[in-house]
Amino acid sequence: MTQLALITGASRGLGAALAEALAPSHHIVAVARTTGALEELDDRIKAAGGSATLAPMDITDPKAMQTLCRGIHDRWGKLDIWLHSAIHAAMLCPANFVDSKDWDKSIAINATATSVLIPYVAPLLGPEGQAVFFDDPRAGDKFFGIYGATKAAQIALAKSWAAETVKTGPKVRVLTPAPMPTATRARFFPGEDRTALARPAEEAARLLALL
Repeated sequence: MTQLALITGASRGLGAALAEALAPSHHIVAVARTTGALEELDDRIKAAGGSATLAPMDITDPKAMQTLCRGIHDRWGKLDIWLHSAIHAAMLCPANFVDSKDWDKSIAINATATSVLIPYVAPLLGPEGQAVFFDDPRAGDKFFGIYGATKAAQIALAKSWAAETVKTGPKVRVLTPAPMPTATRARFFPGEDRTALARPAEEAARLLALL
């Protein structure tokens, strides 16, 4: 029986690379807001012989996430793995110039959406499934106040869930990817030499091997 992988933030970067890497062994449920990018991902997966279900949804909409998880339950009954790579990268700024709209959006995507998704996804994973989060430890770095704080909140929640489920499952992992030439990183480091960064496909393979 084909295994099922839910990937939130699947349209680009690491999320898309994870989807393509898992597609030979898993049916991919790909969640992102950008329909065009999801369709391009679907084309690549199909060209390689895999299959995907596209879910162009906003993870900050609790009703949409409830509908998504109910649909997964009704169609497949379970999930084997959830990889949460969705993130909002707010513009870098000093702490005394934090914009309230950037803060609210970062909280909604990076932290609140995670707190909503965990209770919805956990029953689908059951005791045997896996949930995977991706750390980017920027908390306390200069100009990273919004991103660092909200990403740290996400990872703190994931680590608590991991500690709580050691004996019961699902298995919850927090992995730290190597720097990659993604759109998120380009917002933070626009002038860096991208040739020295890890390719998303290679990094996806490395991370999945850890599981």
